[in-house]
Amino acid sequence: MSNTKETISEINKRRTFAIISHPDAGKTTLTEKFLLYGGAINQAGSVKGKATAKHAVSDWMEIEKQRGISVTSSVLQFNYEDCCINILDTPGHQDFSEDTYRTLMAADSAVMVIDASKGVEAQTRKLFKVCAMSHIPIFTFINKLDRDAMDTFDLLDDIENNLGIATCPMNWPIGSGKNFKGIYDRREGHIVTFSETQKGTKEGKETFISLDDKAGIDSMVGQDAFEKLQSEIELLDGAGAEYDLEKVRAGELTPVFFGSALQNFGVELFLHHFLKMATPPTGRTSSDGEVIDPMERDFSAFVFKIQANMNKAHRDRVAFMRICSGRYDANNEVKHVQSGKVMRLSQPQQLMADERKILSEAYAGDIMGVFDPGIFSIGDTVCMPKENIVYEGIPTFAPEHFARVRQVDTMKRKQFVKGITQIAQEGAIQIFQEYNTGLEEIIVGVVGVLQFDVLKFRLQSEYNVDIILENLPYEYIRWVDNEDVDMSSLVGTSDMKKIKDMHDRPLLLFINEWSVGMTMERNKGLVLSEFKKN
Repeated sequence: MSNTKETISEINKRRTFAIISHPDAGKTTLTEKFLLYGGAINQAGSVKGKATAKHAVSDWMEIEKQRGISVTSSVLQFNYEDCCINILDTPGHQDFSEDTYRTLMAADSAVMVIDASKGVEAQTRKLFKVCAMSHIPIFTFINKLDRDAMDTFDLLDDIENNLGIATCPMNWPIGSGKNFKGIYDRREGHIVTFSETQKGTKEGKETFISLDDKAGIDSMVGQDAFEKLQSEIELLDGAGAEYDLEKVRAGELTPVFFGSALQNFGVELFLHHFLKMATPPTGRTSSDGEVIDPMERDFSAFVFKIQANMNKAHRDRVAFMRICSGRYDANNEVKHVQSGKVMRLSQPQQLMADERKILSEAYAGDIMGVFDPGIFSIGDTVCMPKENIVYEGIPTFAPEHFARVRQVDTMKRKQFVKGITQIAQEGAIQIFQEYNTGLEEIIVGVVGVLQFDVLKFRLQSEYNVDIILENLPYEYIRWVDNEDVDMSSLVGTSDMKKIKDMHDRPLLLFINEWSVGMTMERNKGLVLSEFKKN
């Protein structure tokens, strides 16, 4: 069946993007300001601001509020102009980059936030590489111009040299820090100044000044700043990359915008231009290489994230799905491809951080959460019962830190196993067992050590279980790809440990990297891999 005109028009309105940045570049603040313009909230609570004692709308987990960092990705939807926008806010901290990788799989484009005083930072580089791998368009917002910034040309060079992508500034800042006067809009050819944003909690007033308005420029910008702007624009027009929408959409050119999310300078200008340039939902590739057209095909979606206990009152698990094609209707049955089960999705909802609204319908590009009775895994596909689509799996990253975990109170065995299993199904940690034992000893593997803190905190606060973590010296993990391997007869090295994952797949842990090669030499035909696709 092909979709109705109404469905196609709804899909065309969708813009689904992830926000990425190094920690502290102002990503969560920018997200809030978008919501402010979309009318989804009427006052933005600055994340760290003492003047407004609110936590950011998108950080809902207890530990995030305590530490002021985003640990999990949250999903927010709002309408602006004629678009329906889905924002995927991602954790910036490198210890949670795995969650970000998965989230990027669900986005059609990415907004990269860069701190104007620091330029491109380590984590931005790592996240940018993931965007480049998936060829998604990248839009850059250079933030914090209310503080003293690096030279604007140096910032652009930094992006080009560090990330290897050409830049095209859509607007240009006039000064920074105490001397930040406003922004020159290159497309419209006028200067925009901002006032009365009340520390960024309100939209504020914009004033547009034509370049011919000498009096306006003198009073709002000042002659010195204006002369500097003129010489910079001349330089830019001569040397900068031309704007080319095709290159932007191919991920080869990033449009750059300047502003201050905290003060609400330049946020709406960015949003307005971004929506014109970003693509509506694009086709996704199934595991047999077919590109599934979002407009032509019936409903299909894949799970990119699982989150337990979003609601303390109900021990619940929510599977987040990116709808890839067609229209979702809550009255229809769908098929969970991996198990073959045909069912109705339970309590489909859209989330506004920790507020939820039950959905009766949703369209390609939308993100929805459904109640998970324990059947969904990251990477699973759901589609209409007569279809048989399987989307490409999402890679599981090899953990780099390992610890043995035991509960303090042996009477709480059941809660401990339940809690640790649920947190593992979310993909925040990976759990393993000794090859020939049951769940007495659990080995936890994480990509970043902060995840151990989160594990401890969540087991305590959500499952009332205290744990003891004993760090293990292993740093390298390999999945055994041979179907019929006899683990007991494998000849390894003295620093090797045989383990299995929750699906009983055999794995090996090593302390030294050279042991991997040696073990392969000692066992002819042994195939080991660093990644596992879910």
